[in-house]
Amino acid sequence: MDKTEKLGHMHSGTYPKGHDDERPKRPEKVLSTIDVIALIVGIVIGAGIFRVPSLVAANTANGVMFMSTWVLGGLISLVGAMCYAELTTTYPNTGGDYHFLRKAYGNHIAFLFAWSRMSVVQSGSIALLAYIFGDYASQLLNLGQFSSIIYASFAIISLTAINILGVKMGSGVQKFLTAIEVVGIIVIIVSGLIFSSEPVELFAMSGEENVTGNAFGLAMVFVLLTFGGWNEAAYISAELQAGSKKMVKAFILGIFVITSIYFLINLSFLKVLGLQRMAESNAVASDLMMDTFGNMGVWFIVILVAVAALTSANATIFTGARSNYALGRDFPLFAVLGKWDHRKSSPVNAFLIQGLIALGLVSLGLLSRDGFEAIVEYTAPVFWFFFLLVGVSLFVLRSQNPERPIPFRVPLYPITPIIFCLTSAYLLYSSIIYTGLGALVGIGVLFIGALLLLFLSKRRFEKNAH
Repeated sequence: MDKTEKLGHMHSGTYPKGHDDERPKRPEKVLSTIDVIALIVGIVIGAGIFRVPSLVAANTANGVMFMSTWVLGGLISLVGAMCYAELTTTYPNTGGDYHFLRKAYGNHIAFLFAWSRMSVVQSGSIALLAYIFGDYASQLLNLGQFSSIIYASFAIISLTAINILGVKMGSGVQKFLTAIEVVGIIVIIVSGLIFSSEPVELFAMSGEENVTGNAFGLAMVFVLLTFGGWNEAAYISAELQAGSKKMVKAFILGIFVITSIYFLINLSFLKVLGLQRMAESNAVASDLMMDTFGNMGVWFIVILVAVAALTSANATIFTGARSNYALGRDFPLFAVLGKWDHRKSSPVNAFLIQGLIALGLVSLGLLSRDGFEAIVEYTAPVFWFFFLLVGVSLFVLRSQNPERPIPFRVPLYPITPIIFCLTSAYLLYSSIIYTGLGALVGIGVLFIGALLLLFLSKRRFEKNAH
Protein backbone atom coordinates (compact mmCIF):
# COMPACT_ATOMS: atom_id res chain seq x y z
CA MET A 1 0.00 0.00 0.00
CA ASP A 2 1.21 3.47 -0.83
CA LYS A 3 2.49 5.43 2.17
CA THR A 4 -0.14 8.10 1.60
CA GLU A 5 -2.89 5.53 2.24
CA LYS A 6 -1.71 4.27 5.63
CA LEU A 7 -3.78 6.71 7.62
CA GLY A 8 -6.95 5.91 5.70
CA HIS A 9 -7.84 6.28 2.07
CA MET A 10 -9.21 9.69 1.09
CA HIS A 11 -12.13 8.41 -0.96
CA SER A 12 -13.32 11.73 -2.30
CA GLY A 13 -14.37 10.14 -5.54
CA THR A 14 -11.17 11.14 -7.30
CA TYR A 15 -8.68 8.59 -5.86
CA PRO A 16 -9.62 4.95 -6.47
CA LYS A 17 -8.31 2.55 -3.89
CA GLY A 18 -4.80 1.29 -4.50
CA HIS A 19 -3.76 4.11 -6.80
CA ASP A 20 -1.90 7.26 -5.83
CA ASP A 21 -2.43 9.06 -9.12
CA GLU A 22 -5.86 10.30 -10.03
CA ARG A 23 -8.18 8.21 -12.17
CA PRO A 24 -11.36 10.19 -11.65
CA LYS A 25 -14.58 10.43 -13.50
CA ARG A 26 -13.40 13.57 -15.15
CA PRO A 27 -15.58 16.66 -14.62
CA GLU A 28 -17.13 18.08 -17.76
CA LYS A 29 -15.20 20.88 -19.43
CA VAL A 30 -17.95 23.48 -19.46
CA LEU A 31 -16.19 26.70 -18.42
CA SER A 32 -14.77 29.26 -20.83
CA THR A 33 -11.73 31.40 -20.01
CA ILE A 34 -14.05 34.38 -19.48
CA ASP A 35 -16.11 32.29 -17.04
CA VAL A 36 -13.01 31.51 -15.00
CA ILE A 37 -11.86 35.15 -14.99
CA ALA A 38 -15.32 36.20 -13.83
CA LEU A 39 -15.23 33.57 -11.10
CA ILE A 40 -11.80 34.71 -9.89
CA VAL A 41 -12.89 38.35 -9.77
CA GLY A 42 -16.21 37.43 -8.16
CA ILE A 43 -14.57 35.30 -5.46
CA VAL A 44 -11.92 37.88 -4.54
CA ILE A 45 -13.84 41.17 -4.68
CA GLY A 46 -16.20 40.86 -1.77
CA ALA A 47 -17.30 42.81 1.25
CA GLY A 48 -13.75 42.89 2.64
CA ILE A 49 -12.76 45.84 0.45
CA PHE A 50 -15.30 47.96 2.35
CA ARG A 51 -13.71 47.18 5.73
CA VAL A 52 -10.02 46.34 5.33
CA PRO A 53 -8.75 49.73 4.01
CA SER A 54 -9.23 51.33 7.43
CA LEU A 55 -7.03 48.64 9.03
CA VAL A 56 -4.36 49.14 6.36
CA ALA A 57 -4.49 52.92 6.87
CA ALA A 58 -3.95 52.44 10.61
CA ASN A 59 -0.75 50.51 9.90
CA THR A 60 0.82 52.75 7.23
CA ALA A 61 2.65 56.02 7.76
CA ASN A 62 1.41 58.02 4.76
CA GLY A 63 -0.63 57.89 1.57
CA VAL A 64 2.25 56.70 -0.58
CA MET A 65 2.84 53.72 1.68
CA PHE A 66 -0.89 53.06 1.85
CA MET A 67 -1.31 52.95 -1.95
CA SER A 68 1.92 50.97 -2.32
CA THR A 69 0.50 48.13 -0.22
CA TRP A 70 -2.30 47.59 -2.75
CA VAL A 71 0.08 47.55 -5.72
CA LEU A 72 2.42 45.22 -3.85
CA GLY A 73 -0.54 42.99 -2.97
CA GLY A 74 -1.33 42.65 -6.67
CA LEU A 75 2.28 41.81 -7.53
CA ILE A 76 2.54 39.20 -4.76
CA SER A 77 -0.73 37.67 -5.92
CA LEU A 78 0.59 37.54 -9.48
CA VAL A 79 3.75 35.73 -8.37
CA GLY A 80 1.62 33.24 -6.45
CA ALA A 81 -0.69 32.83 -9.42
CA MET A 82 2.26 31.81 -11.62
CA CYS A 83 3.06 29.03 -9.16
CA TYR A 84 -0.57 27.94 -9.06
CA ALA A 85 -0.69 28.05 -12.86
CA GLU A 86 2.03 25.38 -13.03
CA LEU A 87 0.34 23.24 -10.38
CA THR A 88 -3.12 23.48 -11.93
CA THR A 89 -1.92 22.78 -15.48
CA THR A 90 0.25 19.84 -14.39
CA TYR A 91 -2.23 18.40 -11.86
CA PRO A 92 -5.69 19.63 -12.90
CA ASN A 93 -8.14 18.36 -10.31
CA THR A 94 -11.26 19.51 -8.50
CA GLY A 95 -9.42 18.92 -5.22
CA GLY A 96 -7.40 22.11 -5.65
CA ASP A 97 -5.02 22.84 -2.76
CA TYR A 98 -5.97 19.59 -1.03
CA HIS A 99 -4.90 17.64 -4.13
CA PHE A 100 -1.50 19.37 -4.36
CA LEU A 101 -0.78 18.92 -0.65
CA ARG A 102 -1.82 15.28 -0.67
CA LYS A 103 0.36 14.41 -3.66
CA ALA A 104 3.36 16.28 -2.26
CA TYR A 105 3.19 15.37 1.44
CA GLY A 106 0.68 12.53 1.89
CA ASN A 107 -2.49 12.11 3.93
CA HIS A 108 -1.17 13.54 7.22
CA ILE A 109 -0.76 17.06 5.85
CA ALA A 110 -3.95 16.62 3.82
CA PHE A 111 -5.82 15.83 7.04
CA LEU A 112 -4.45 18.93 8.78
CA PHE A 113 -5.47 21.04 5.81
CA ALA A 114 -9.02 19.63 5.88
CA TRP A 115 -9.15 20.16 9.65
CA SER A 116 -7.97 23.76 9.31
CA ARG A 117 -10.61 24.50 6.66
CA MET A 118 -13.31 23.28 9.02
CA SER A 119 -12.10 24.85 12.24
CA VAL A 120 -10.19 27.96 11.15
CA VAL A 121 -10.12 29.08 7.53
CA GLN A 122 -13.67 28.47 6.30
CA SER A 123 -15.40 29.19 9.61
CA GLY A 124 -13.16 32.23 10.06
CA SER A 125 -14.20 33.52 6.65
CA ILE A 126 -17.86 33.14 7.62
CA ALA A 127 -17.25 35.08 10.84
CA LEU A 128 -15.34 37.82 8.95
CA LEU A 129 -18.16 38.31 6.47
CA ALA A 130 -20.72 38.29 9.27
CA TYR A 131 -18.74 41.00 11.09
CA ILE A 132 -18.68 43.14 7.96
CA PHE A 133 -22.45 42.77 7.72
CA GLY A 134 -22.69 43.68 11.41
CA ASP A 135 -20.55 46.80 11.09
CA TYR A 136 -22.63 48.15 8.23
CA ALA A 137 -26.02 47.07 9.59
CA SER A 138 -25.13 49.00 12.75
CA GLN A 139 -24.93 52.12 10.58
CA LEU A 140 -28.65 51.70 9.91
CA LEU A 141 -29.73 50.71 13.43
CA ASN A 142 -27.23 50.56 16.26
CA LEU A 143 -28.08 47.99 18.92
CA GLY A 144 -25.58 49.17 21.50
CA GLN A 145 -22.05 48.27 22.51
CA PHE A 146 -22.16 44.81 20.94
CA SER A 147 -24.24 45.76 17.92
CA SER A 148 -21.84 44.25 15.34
CA ILE A 149 -21.63 40.98 17.29
CA ILE A 150 -25.43 40.73 17.54
CA TYR A 151 -25.91 41.33 13.83
CA ALA A 152 -23.06 38.95 12.90
CA SER A 153 -24.52 36.17 15.06
CA PHE A 154 -27.98 36.72 13.58
CA ALA A 155 -26.56 36.47 10.05
CA ILE A 156 -24.75 33.18 10.78
CA ILE A 157 -27.78 31.61 12.46
CA SER A 158 -30.19 32.74 9.72
CA LEU A 159 -28.04 31.67 6.77
CA THR A 160 -27.18 28.33 8.39
CA ALA A 161 -30.88 27.66 8.99
CA ILE A 162 -31.73 28.57 5.38
CA ASN A 163 -29.13 26.16 4.05
CA ILE A 164 -30.24 23.38 6.38
CA LEU A 165 -33.78 23.78 5.04
CA GLY A 166 -32.38 23.24 1.55
CA VAL A 167 -32.86 26.77 0.25
CA LYS A 168 -30.10 27.59 -2.28
CA MET A 169 -29.19 30.67 -4.20
CA GLY A 170 -29.48 30.04 -7.92
CA SER A 171 -26.65 30.95 -10.23
CA GLY A 172 -28.81 33.68 -11.77
CA VAL A 173 -29.41 35.32 -8.38
CA GLN A 174 -25.71 35.03 -7.55
CA LYS A 175 -24.69 36.74 -10.78
CA PHE A 176 -27.32 39.44 -10.25
CA LEU A 177 -26.03 40.23 -6.74
CA THR A 178 -22.43 40.23 -7.97
CA ALA A 179 -23.42 42.68 -10.70
CA ILE A 180 -25.00 44.95 -8.05
CA GLU A 181 -21.74 44.84 -6.10
CA VAL A 182 -19.60 45.72 -9.13
CA VAL A 183 -21.92 48.60 -10.05
CA GLY A 184 -21.74 49.83 -6.46
CA ILE A 185 -17.93 49.80 -6.52
CA ILE A 186 -17.94 51.79 -9.75
CA VAL A 187 -20.27 54.33 -8.13
CA ILE A 188 -17.86 54.67 -5.18
CA ILE A 189 -14.85 55.15 -7.47
CA VAL A 190 -16.63 57.78 -9.56
CA SER A 191 -17.91 59.54 -6.43
CA GLY A 192 -14.45 59.75 -4.90
CA LEU A 193 -12.43 60.67 -7.99
CA ILE A 194 -14.88 62.94 -9.81
CA PHE A 195 -17.45 64.39 -7.43
CA SER A 196 -14.97 65.21 -4.66
CA SER A 197 -12.79 68.28 -5.09
CA GLU A 198 -10.34 67.28 -2.34
CA PRO A 199 -6.72 66.69 -3.43
CA VAL A 200 -5.21 63.27 -2.85
CA GLU A 201 -3.17 63.33 0.39
CA LEU A 202 -0.32 61.06 -0.62
CA PHE A 203 2.26 62.43 1.82
CA ALA A 204 0.05 63.33 4.78
CA MET A 205 1.04 61.34 7.85
CA SER A 206 -1.43 59.00 9.52
CA GLY A 207 -1.04 60.58 12.94
CA GLU A 208 -0.42 57.18 14.50
CA GLU A 209 2.73 57.37 16.60
CA ASN A 210 3.14 53.60 16.69
CA VAL A 211 3.25 53.10 12.91
CA THR A 212 6.60 51.40 12.24
CA GLY A 213 8.24 49.14 9.69
CA ASN A 214 6.81 46.19 11.64
CA ALA A 215 3.29 47.56 11.18
CA PHE A 216 3.82 47.46 7.40
CA GLY A 217 3.98 43.66 7.66
CA LEU A 218 0.63 43.64 9.43
CA ALA A 219 -0.78 46.01 6.80
CA MET A 220 0.22 43.51 4.12
CA VAL A 221 -1.53 40.73 6.04
CA PHE A 222 -4.74 42.74 5.79
CA VAL A 223 -4.18 43.66 2.12
CA LEU A 224 -3.53 40.07 1.07
CA LEU A 225 -6.55 38.96 3.06
CA THR A 226 -8.57 41.19 0.70
CA PHE A 227 -6.78 39.68 -2.31
CA GLY A 228 -7.44 36.20 -0.96
CA GLY A 229 -9.52 33.76 -2.94
CA TRP A 230 -7.89 33.78 -6.38
CA ASN A 231 -6.32 30.42 -5.56
CA GLU A 232 -9.83 28.94 -5.36
CA ALA A 233 -9.71 28.84 -9.16
CA ALA A 234 -7.52 25.76 -8.73
CA TYR A 235 -10.69 23.85 -7.84
CA ILE A 236 -12.13 24.41 -11.33
CA SER A 237 -8.94 23.82 -13.35
CA ALA A 238 -10.23 20.50 -14.66
CA GLU A 239 -13.42 22.09 -16.03
CA LEU A 240 -11.92 24.60 -18.46
CA GLN A 241 -13.10 24.08 -22.05
CA ALA A 242 -9.85 25.19 -23.66
CA GLY A 243 -7.77 22.96 -21.38
CA SER A 244 -6.03 23.66 -18.10
CA LYS A 245 -3.20 25.58 -19.82
CA LYS A 246 -5.61 28.51 -20.30
CA MET A 247 -5.61 28.88 -16.50
CA VAL A 248 -2.46 30.99 -16.93
CA LYS A 249 -4.36 33.61 -18.92
CA ALA A 250 -7.28 33.48 -16.50
CA PHE A 251 -5.02 34.01 -13.47
CA ILE A 252 -3.11 36.93 -15.02
CA LEU A 253 -6.14 38.81 -16.35
CA GLY A 254 -8.19 38.13 -13.23
CA ILE A 255 -5.53 39.54 -10.89
CA PHE A 256 -4.96 42.54 -13.19
CA VAL A 257 -8.68 43.43 -13.01
CA ILE A 258 -8.76 42.96 -9.23
CA THR A 259 -5.64 45.06 -8.62
CA SER A 260 -6.96 47.86 -10.85
CA ILE A 261 -10.29 47.98 -9.01
CA TYR A 262 -8.61 47.91 -5.59
CA PHE A 263 -6.16 50.66 -6.54
CA LEU A 264 -8.91 52.97 -7.83
CA ILE A 265 -11.31 52.45 -4.93
CA ASN A 266 -8.57 53.01 -2.34
CA LEU A 267 -7.42 56.11 -4.19
CA SER A 268 -11.03 57.33 -3.87
CA PHE A 269 -11.06 56.62 -0.13
CA LEU A 270 -7.76 58.43 0.33
CA LYS A 271 -8.85 61.44 -1.74
CA VAL A 272 -12.10 61.99 0.15
CA LEU A 273 -11.27 60.90 3.70
CA GLY A 274 -7.51 61.21 4.07
CA LEU A 275 -5.40 58.60 5.85
CA GLN A 276 -6.25 59.63 9.41
CA ARG A 277 -10.03 59.52 8.94
CA MET A 278 -9.72 56.17 7.19
CA ALA A 279 -7.75 54.74 10.10
CA GLU A 280 -10.46 55.84 12.54
CA SER A 281 -13.39 54.57 10.46
CA ASN A 282 -15.21 51.25 10.72
CA ALA A 283 -17.10 51.88 7.47
CA VAL A 284 -14.96 53.80 5.00
CA ALA A 285 -17.33 53.40 2.07
CA SER A 286 -20.31 54.85 3.93
CA ASP A 287 -18.12 57.74 5.18
CA LEU A 288 -17.09 58.49 1.60
CA MET A 289 -20.68 58.43 0.35
CA MET A 290 -21.78 60.67 3.24
CA ASP A 291 -19.19 63.25 2.20
CA THR A 292 -20.22 63.16 -1.47
CA PHE A 293 -23.97 62.44 -1.49
CA GLY A 294 -25.10 62.82 2.12
CA ASN A 295 -27.56 60.45 3.81
CA MET A 296 -28.79 59.01 0.50
CA GLY A 297 -25.24 57.90 -0.25
CA VAL A 298 -24.91 56.25 3.15
CA TRP A 299 -28.11 54.25 2.70
CA PHE A 300 -26.93 53.16 -0.75
CA ILE A 301 -23.56 51.90 0.45
CA VAL A 302 -24.86 50.26 3.64
CA ILE A 303 -27.41 48.23 1.69
CA LEU A 304 -24.81 47.39 -0.96
CA VAL A 305 -22.23 46.13 1.54
CA ALA A 306 -24.81 44.24 3.59
CA VAL A 307 -26.01 42.41 0.48
CA ALA A 308 -22.43 41.67 -0.62
CA ALA A 309 -21.48 40.34 2.82
CA LEU A 310 -24.54 38.13 3.13
CA THR A 311 -24.11 36.78 -0.40
CA SER A 312 -20.46 35.89 0.21
CA ALA A 313 -21.22 34.44 3.65
CA ASN A 314 -23.97 32.24 2.25
CA ALA A 315 -21.69 30.89 -0.47
CA THR A 316 -18.96 30.22 2.10
CA ILE A 317 -21.40 28.44 4.42
CA PHE A 318 -22.61 26.32 1.51
CA THR A 319 -19.15 25.21 0.33
CA GLY A 320 -17.68 24.93 3.81
CA ALA A 321 -20.31 22.43 4.93
CA ARG A 322 -19.58 20.28 1.87
CA SER A 323 -15.85 20.11 2.63
CA ASN A 324 -16.65 19.29 6.27
CA TYR A 325 -18.98 16.55 5.07
CA ALA A 326 -16.08 15.09 3.05
CA LEU A 327 -13.86 15.15 6.14
CA GLY A 328 -16.50 13.18 8.06
CA ARG A 329 -16.90 10.75 5.20
CA ASP A 330 -13.16 10.06 4.94
CA PHE A 331 -12.29 9.83 8.67
CA PRO A 332 -14.36 7.74 11.12
CA LEU A 333 -13.49 10.07 14.00
CA PHE A 334 -15.58 12.77 12.28
CA ALA A 335 -18.31 10.43 11.07
CA VAL A 336 -20.99 12.71 12.54
CA LEU A 337 -20.09 15.26 9.87
CA GLY A 338 -20.35 12.69 7.09
CA LYS A 339 -24.11 12.13 7.34
CA TRP A 340 -26.22 13.38 4.44
CA ASP A 341 -29.90 14.16 4.88
CA HIS A 342 -31.36 12.95 1.58
CA ARG A 343 -34.78 14.33 2.37
CA LYS A 344 -33.36 17.84 2.73
CA SER A 345 -30.49 17.16 0.31
CA SER A 346 -27.94 18.72 2.67
CA PRO A 347 -25.28 17.72 5.24
CA VAL A 348 -27.27 18.95 8.25
CA ASN A 349 -24.72 18.01 10.92
CA ALA A 350 -21.91 19.66 8.98
CA PHE A 351 -23.96 22.86 8.75
CA LEU A 352 -24.76 22.83 12.46
CA ILE A 353 -21.18 22.27 13.63
CA GLN A 354 -19.80 24.81 11.17
CA GLY A 355 -22.35 27.36 12.42
CA LEU A 356 -21.38 26.71 16.04
CA ILE A 357 -17.68 27.19 15.24
CA ALA A 358 -18.40 30.43 13.39
CA LEU A 359 -20.50 31.69 16.31
CA GLY A 360 -17.64 30.83 18.65
CA LEU A 361 -15.29 32.91 16.50
CA VAL A 362 -17.71 35.83 16.52
CA SER A 363 -17.69 35.65 20.32
CA LEU A 364 -13.96 36.53 20.19
CA GLY A 365 -15.24 40.06 19.64
CA LEU A 366 -16.30 40.08 23.29
CA LEU A 367 -12.64 39.67 24.28
CA SER A 368 -11.16 42.04 21.71
CA ARG A 369 -11.26 45.74 20.94
CA ASP A 370 -12.19 44.89 17.39
CA GLY A 371 -13.96 41.64 16.59
CA PHE A 372 -13.15 41.83 12.86
CA GLU A 373 -9.46 42.28 13.58
CA ALA A 374 -9.52 39.40 16.07
CA ILE A 375 -10.88 37.03 13.42
CA VAL A 376 -8.19 38.16 10.96
CA GLU A 377 -5.61 37.34 13.62
CA TYR A 378 -7.23 33.93 14.11
CA THR A 379 -7.25 32.88 10.47
CA ALA A 380 -4.12 34.52 9.03
CA PRO A 381 -1.33 32.32 10.55
CA VAL A 382 -3.03 29.06 9.55
CA PHE A 383 -3.88 30.35 6.06
CA TRP A 384 -0.32 31.46 5.36
CA PHE A 385 1.12 28.23 6.78
CA PHE A 386 -0.73 26.11 4.24
CA PHE A 387 -0.18 28.67 1.49
CA LEU A 388 3.57 28.30 2.15
CA LEU A 389 3.27 24.51 1.96
CA VAL A 390 1.54 24.79 -1.41
CA GLY A 391 4.43 26.94 -2.67
CA VAL A 392 6.99 24.39 -1.44
CA SER A 393 4.93 21.59 -2.99
CA LEU A 394 5.90 22.90 -6.44
CA PHE A 395 9.54 22.00 -5.72
CA VAL A 396 8.54 18.69 -4.11
CA LEU A 397 6.34 17.59 -7.01
CA ARG A 398 8.96 18.51 -9.61
CA SER A 399 11.45 16.38 -7.68
CA GLN A 400 9.05 13.47 -7.18
CA ASN A 401 7.80 13.42 -10.79
CA PRO A 402 10.72 14.52 -13.00
CA GLU A 403 9.29 12.74 -16.07
CA ARG A 404 5.80 14.23 -15.82
CA PRO A 405 4.97 16.74 -18.59
CA ILE A 406 4.57 20.32 -17.34
CA PRO A 407 2.30 22.27 -19.74
CA PHE A 408 3.19 25.60 -18.11
CA ARG A 409 6.45 26.20 -16.29
CA VAL A 410 6.81 29.00 -13.77
CA PRO A 411 8.81 31.85 -15.37
CA LEU A 412 12.31 32.38 -13.93
CA TYR A 413 12.23 29.11 -11.98
CA PRO A 414 13.34 28.73 -9.19
CA ILE A 415 13.39 32.47 -8.43
CA THR A 416 9.63 33.04 -8.81
CA PRO A 417 8.48 30.20 -6.50
CA ILE A 418 11.22 31.13 -4.02
CA ILE A 419 9.81 34.69 -3.91
CA PHE A 420 6.33 33.23 -3.37
CA CYS A 421 7.56 30.99 -0.53
CA LEU A 422 9.59 33.75 1.12
CA THR A 423 6.62 36.13 0.92
CA SER A 424 4.31 33.52 2.43
CA ALA A 425 6.86 32.80 5.16
CA TYR A 426 7.20 36.52 5.95
CA LEU A 427 3.43 36.96 6.15
CA LEU A 428 3.17 33.85 8.32
CA TYR A 429 5.80 35.41 10.60
CA SER A 430 4.02 38.79 10.58
CA SER A 431 0.63 37.25 11.30
CA ILE A 432 2.07 35.49 14.36
CA ILE A 433 4.43 38.15 15.77
CA TYR A 434 2.36 41.30 15.27
CA THR A 435 -1.07 39.97 16.21
CA GLY A 436 -2.65 39.09 19.51
CA LEU A 437 -4.95 36.57 21.18
CA GLY A 438 -6.65 35.50 17.98
CA ALA A 439 -3.39 34.26 16.43
CA LEU A 440 -2.63 32.10 19.47
CA VAL A 441 -6.12 30.62 19.40
CA GLY A 442 -5.83 29.77 15.69
CA ILE A 443 -2.44 28.10 16.19
CA GLY A 444 -3.84 26.23 19.18
CA VAL A 445 -6.71 24.85 17.11
CA LEU A 446 -4.25 23.64 14.46
CA PHE A 447 -2.24 21.97 17.26
CA ILE A 448 -5.40 20.18 18.38
CA GLY A 449 -5.72 18.87 14.82
CA ALA A 450 -2.16 17.51 15.06
CA LEU A 451 -3.08 15.69 18.30
CA LEU A 452 -6.13 14.20 16.58
CA LEU A 453 -3.85 13.05 13.77
CA LEU A 454 -1.60 11.29 16.29
CA PHE A 455 -4.67 9.66 17.83
CA LEU A 456 -5.84 8.40 14.44
CA SER A 457 -2.37 7.07 13.62
CA LYS A 458 -2.16 5.29 16.99
CA ARG A 459 -5.57 3.68 16.52
CA ARG A 460 -4.57 2.38 13.10
CA PHE A 461 -1.28 1.04 14.49
CA GLU A 462 -3.10 -0.78 17.31
CA LYS A 463 -5.67 -2.17 14.86
CA ASN A 464 -2.91 -3.52 12.60
CA ALA A 465 -1.08 -4.99 15.60
CA HIS A 466 -4.14 -7.07 16.49
